[in-house]
Amino acid sequence: MAGLKDYVNKQVGDNREQIEHHVREILKLIGEDVEREGLLETPARVTRMYEEIFAGYEVDPRDVLGVTFEENHEELVIVKDIVYYSQCEHHMAPFFGKAHIGYIPSGRIAGLSKLARLVEAVTRRLQVQERITSQIADIMDEVLQPKGVMVVVEGEHLCMCARGVKKPGSKTVTSAVRGSFRKDAAARAEFLSLIKN
Repeated sequence: MAGLKDYVNKQVGDNREQIEHHVREILKLIGEDVEREGLLETPARVTRMYEEIFAGYEVDPRDVLGVTFEENHEELVIVKDIVYYSQCEHHMAPFFGKAHIGYIPSGRIAGLSKLARLVEAVTRRLQVQERITSQIADIMDEVLQPKGVMVVVEGEHLCMCARGVKKPGSKTVTSAVRGSFRKDAAARAEFLSLIKN
């Protein structure tokens, strides 16, 4: 299966002229001269950017995990520091950070790169960090049916850093815990310790 980076949001492409028109109108409404040299191609650039950053709408995140494999490994598997970029659904401002995924298989594993693709499929759409965290955990739980899943997502939100309260450098951390991680404090502690190193 191709990486999500190979996908584009087809709906954006199908509505290219309308989107470019509306971007041009927004530029006028904020007081810009849309005939200024630096802005002549901006509506087209924004539309091409939307095709890429909203590519997650073109794929079912469950399908991204692809083929799973039977494997008799029943110890913790972690993929950490998966960099993501998303757009806040409240302000359409970027937020970005790292996702850390851990699971304890119960006979089935996924290719490690598939976990990074899952993060991309979930984040390349209008989102909130809390939903990203829960969706990743729920999809892992549904598709792999592991003994347990734990997801931690760190994010820096420009809607909070560059506007509003203007607190640059502040980070939001969210977690989702499924299965055996809920009751097993030692497993949770092991996961958290390993993602810190």
